[in-house]
Order: sequence, then structure tokens, then C-alpha cells
Amino acid sequence: MGMGRFVFVLLVFSCCSSSRFADAYDPMDPNGDITINWDFQSLDVKAANTYTVMVSIHNRQLYRHIERPGWRLSWSWAGKEVIWDTRGAEATEQGDCSRVGGGSRPHCCQKRPVMVDLPPGTPFNQQVANCCRGGVLSSLTQNNLTSTAAFQMVVGEYAAARDGGGKEPEMPWGFDIGVPGYSCSNATKVPPTRSKVDRNRHVQVLLTWRVTCSYSQYREAGVQSCCVSLSTFYSSGIVPCPRCSCGCQGSPTPPQCVSGGEPAPAGAGDDDEPAAPLVRCSEHMCPIRVHWHVKVNYRRYWRVKVTVSNYNLVRNYSDWNLVLQHPNLRSLTQLFSFNYKPLVEYGTYNDTGMFWGIRYYNEMLLQDGNVQTEMILEKSEGEFTFSGGWAFPRRVYFDGHECVMPPADQYPALPNGASATRRWSLAAGACMVLLSFLALV
Repeated sequence: MGMGRFVFVLLVFSCCSSSRFADAYDPMDPNGDITINWDFQSLDVKAANTYTVMVSIHNRQLYRHIERPGWRLSWSWAGKEVIWDTRGAEATEQGDCSRVGGGSRPHCCQKRPVMVDLPPGTPFNQQVANCCRGGVLSSLTQNNLTSTAAFQMVVGEYAAARDGGGKEPEMPWGFDIGVPGYSCSNATKVPPTRSKVDRNRHVQVLLTWRVTCSYSQYREAGVQSCCVSLSTFYSSGIVPCPRCSCGCQGSPTPPQCVSGGEPAPAGAGDDDEPAAPLVRCSEHMCPIRVHWHVKVNYRRYWRVKVTVSNYNLVRNYSDWNLVLQHPNLRSLTQLFSFNYKPLVEYGTYNDTGMFWGIRYYNEMLLQDGNVQTEMILEKSEGEFTFSGGWAFPRRVYFDGHECVMPPADQYPALPNGASATRRWSLAAGACMVLLSFLALV
């Protein structure tokens, strides 16, 4: 019996350590999450039996952002609560409010309300700070000013929690942010939120509840959305994305595809209600392909070109981002056409970088379009080599989704199996000698 239990525990540990289950932990962003605060601005237990709460949603993820149609925050009330009024967001359903007496009707009487952000251009008297972006949240790296959303509610008919001495409302439960791949914790009581109003004074709310939502690619359980292809100046061939990386042609499951000569369907690119991917037919069937090309070798530097192509015919990617992991990124010297910031999460070890478009230039990746950059990296002494696939990225993410890489045994091979560092250094030296000779002549 003891041996059986040991084998069972070992089996469970092995499963949880596998790549699929390990996706719940993101080594690129180990501390990233979405934090939801309920800050009580007023609390009237005895007289009006109502409270006013400011709900704020903070995207604390370095590179994952919430795209359209945006967040849809829902929860279940512990009692018979109703939402009397709201600013900065609205409930999708009012529900049955016949049980509530009085002349005015509540905004929402649902046992499980679903709150959505208001669109840009909402009248000023319906707004609060950080609202009204259509549910879109930027990543913390791209724009920390738009990585937060907020709305205000007036809640009534609530039940007092026993553990609060009858002075605090009972916590709602079953929180969900309404974005695939995310799951949320229960609400917990934390120290009241403090905010600075001027140089010398802080104020704080009456009470704060906190909910934390985390992302897992395993929970999203969808098909892959991007793949990587490779090429080099020293090899004539291109290593394509693996076949059927995101699906296979003729499969009944998404994505569906159209041939190269067929036009895109009408209405393609409506970001408000993204449709299932409809892509150009290809061997990989991915909406996004990232191509890494080792372009030039210099004596002390090397040059890489990265191209991101959009095969999705029903979507433009706004505020896209690309995360690359490569040991030589710490020696990035020059970058063209993209923004860049290193993601240093483990001491000073810098092998991961985030790239995104320049505002009003290439921040939007259009249907059938592409964006591209070139980067110049300094060769790390004692480490740089073209052999063994060292020149290619270890991991690639597009918009927070890990891309399918080609198998390592298919990476472009060096001609004649010679040492890359030795051969290309000699070639560079020979070129320098030849140029000097020509200059003298």
C-alpha cells in the first residue's frame, strides 16, 4: 500500500512538471498577474444599507495585454445585492428587479452581474479616471498609463458578514475576468489602499478587497496562433514553420483558410468582435509567422532581420508585441523600426527582450501585412558561434502566446561542417586585407 501511494505521488508530480502543466508558471514573467481592487469609498450599514466602491483592474504583466473585445468582469453576490448605479462601466443585463420596491429601478439585479468597460467617447458625466477604453488593457511595459481600468458602483441590499462584526459586507465570490486563459482567486481583505493627494498628505479608503487573476496557456486550451521560420546568409534554404503548426488544411476545426488568389471576406479586420481566424492557406496554417534571418556577419558584430507576417484575413493586430529569448540580446547595440526593452527578471541576467511597434508608424499589424526590424548585436567573447543553432532564438512569443519553433535538427547547417567563428573571422580578416590593398593601389 505504501509503495502504491509513492508511485501515485510520483506520477502526479511528473505530470505537473510536464510542459503543458508548467505553462501555469511563466518563466518570462514570474510575477505577472492581473490584480483587482475593491476600494470602499463609503459604507452605510444601518441607514441606507448601501456602499460605494471603486473597482480597479491593474494589468501587472510585463508583455501580455488584454485586447478587444476586452475584459468582462463577473462575480456572484453572497446575498441579494443590487447595483443601484455605476460610472465607467455597465452591466450587460439588468435582470429581474421586481423584488426591489421604490420609485427608481436599480442598474442591475442579477445574482451574477457581468460588467464591461464603456467605449471611448463616453459622456464625461458617466466616466471615472482610467475608464472607457473598450476593455483594452496595455501591458505594463508598453504603456503603464493605460494598463489600468476602473469603474464605480453603488451597491445596496447587501448582507453583513458575520466575521466583520456586522459592520462589513459579505464578500462576493466566483470572480472571472472574462478573458480566455485567466482564472481568478477569491476575494481577500488587505490593508486599505492609500493614495497621495499632495506632497505631504495621504488618504486611504475605508476597506479594500483584492482578487488576483493569473494566466495559463494550458487553461486557454486553444490552437497555436504563431510559428517561427529560420534562414541564414550561409545557407540557401529556409527552414519553414513546422507543418500543421496551428492546424491542417481541410480540418473541420479552426483556423479555416482561403487560397492565395481569393479575396479577403467583407468586414475583415473588425476588432470589436474578433471572428475565428481565417488565414491564407499555408503548410503551417498560423495567423502569425515570425521569420528570423541571420543576415550579415562582421568582425565584432552580427546582424539579424526579424519579420512578423500577418496571415489572418479577419484581424488587424493593434499594439502587438514580440518577446524573444536569446543569450546575445544583452549585447544588443542597435535596433531599427521597433521599440525595445529588456525583460530582466532574474538578477542581472539579460537574455529576454520585448519588442513592439512605434506609435503612428507600425503599431498596427495589418491583414496580409508585415512589420520588420533589423538588429545589430555585439559578439560575446568566448560564447558567439554560428554552429549548433546558437544564432537562433530559444523562445518566441507573439502577443503573449508562445510560437511553435522548428525542430533543432532542422536548423540551417554550416557549410562543410566547419567552425563558424574561425571561418567567418578569417573571411572578415581577408576582406580587410583586400580593402587595404585596394586603397593603396
